[in-house]
Amino acid sequence: MPSSLNPATGEPIADYDPHPPEHTDAVLSAAVAAQRDWRATPVARRLPLLSAIARELRADADRFARLITQEMGKPITEARAEIEKSAWTLDHYAGHAERYLAPEPVASGATESTVVLEPLGVLLAVMPWNYPFWQFFRFLAPALAAGNGAVLKHASNVPACALALEELVRRAGAPPGLCSTLLTEPAAVADLIADDRIAAVTLTGSTEVGALVAAQAGAHLKKHVLELGGSDPFVVLADADLDEAATAAVRSRFNTVGQSCVNAKRFVVDERVAGAFVQLVAEKTGALIMGDPMDEATQIGPLARADLRDTLHDQVRRTVAAGASLLLGGNPVPGPGFFYPPTLLDHVTPDMAAFREETFGPVASVTRVGGPEEAIELANRTEYGLGAALWTSDLDQARRLVPLLDAGAVFVNGMVASDPRLPFGGIKKSGYGRELGSYGIREFVNVKTVWFGPAVTA
Repeated sequence: MPSSLNPATGEPIADYDPHPPEHTDAVLSAAVAAQRDWRATPVARRLPLLSAIARELRADADRFARLITQEMGKPITEARAEIEKSAWTLDHYAGHAERYLAPEPVASGATESTVVLEPLGVLLAVMPWNYPFWQFFRFLAPALAAGNGAVLKHASNVPACALALEELVRRAGAPPGLCSTLLTEPAAVADLIADDRIAAVTLTGSTEVGALVAAQAGAHLKKHVLELGGSDPFVVLADADLDEAATAAVRSRFNTVGQSCVNAKRFVVDERVAGAFVQLVAEKTGALIMGDPMDEATQIGPLARADLRDTLHDQVRRTVAAGASLLLGGNPVPGPGFFYPPTLLDHVTPDMAAFREETFGPVASVTRVGGPEEAIELANRTEYGLGAALWTSDLDQARRLVPLLDAGAVFVNGMVASDPRLPFGGIKKSGYGRELGSYGIREFVNVKTVWFGPAVTA
């Protein structure tokens, strides 16, 4: 059952009844009808809706941010940043989608040929709880701009956010039925994918769920995009600016309480500077403020659920038992809520849990290496391939090493982050397909070739 639970206190907020089958049927039929008209609307006339949604987001940013923090626990300052990033993404596509979707003439001798991009139809978005607004809008903005409709199946622990998203888009002036929320159990996703009214599917979630959705979509020959888990390496070479690297490392590991696919999770550090780097990271991590996520000063809130905290602690326990050094944290915080302190592990080796498994929470692990070649080899020793960060002052070395890193994005001397101007997605078990930028808007379109032969005259 979809339900809200305050992660900071462990107390229930509200339960929601799943939508009955007749409601789901009505939503899908309304979406198809609305999308049929929407696709006939010229691109330039679709884009003001995106700007209107962005204005509504900003006008009510504090309420939406508090809703995010209340349901999934991230610090209120980060929740506000999520709302602004969502609005920025909408603004980006409002300003660039017409160019991204422009017909492309192709020279073909005496004939006239054009490649046009047309919408697929109604898209099912299966979204996660860690960025309940941003994850949805990074899908919705390009989807609406391209002429598609949307049905949202959100994570079961953020139902209030899911309903707020539907109401927000409607208030901004979306045609009735074009974008709707369904409160359903996860088991109902298979039936939604199978429904002929759903044209394609996008999922952001775990690798295990991604495999299920891929199989279900494949069985019905439906296009799908998967953005899944990650165990991003943060590679620090001997010539890196250690203070800048350590500052970025702490921010990258602990934002959203470590519950992001692109958090830096494995610090792979040249042994010649590892001691100094670890000391800097320990100092900066120790200064983080943990507490009530509604407090403006808080930097570390609770994990979203009790089971997530328990899984994370088990990974820490097994890593320390295998020989890693526990420098900070390492035990659940007693009392109400699902708090786990910022934790730093050193001397982690590739056979340990914190290296082999995705750690979804505020735990950083340091693995020491002998030089750049070993660093790249260990960075790639994972089943994931979402993002990677590389820190070095030698840009020639960076240009040589970047092609060797297995990742959908590599950030040199910076933390990995999504940006509406740039494509985002992974390889290996981090999924496939791309969101954002010009590549993202083209995922859910029909790339149609239009060819006219020489005119026939009487």
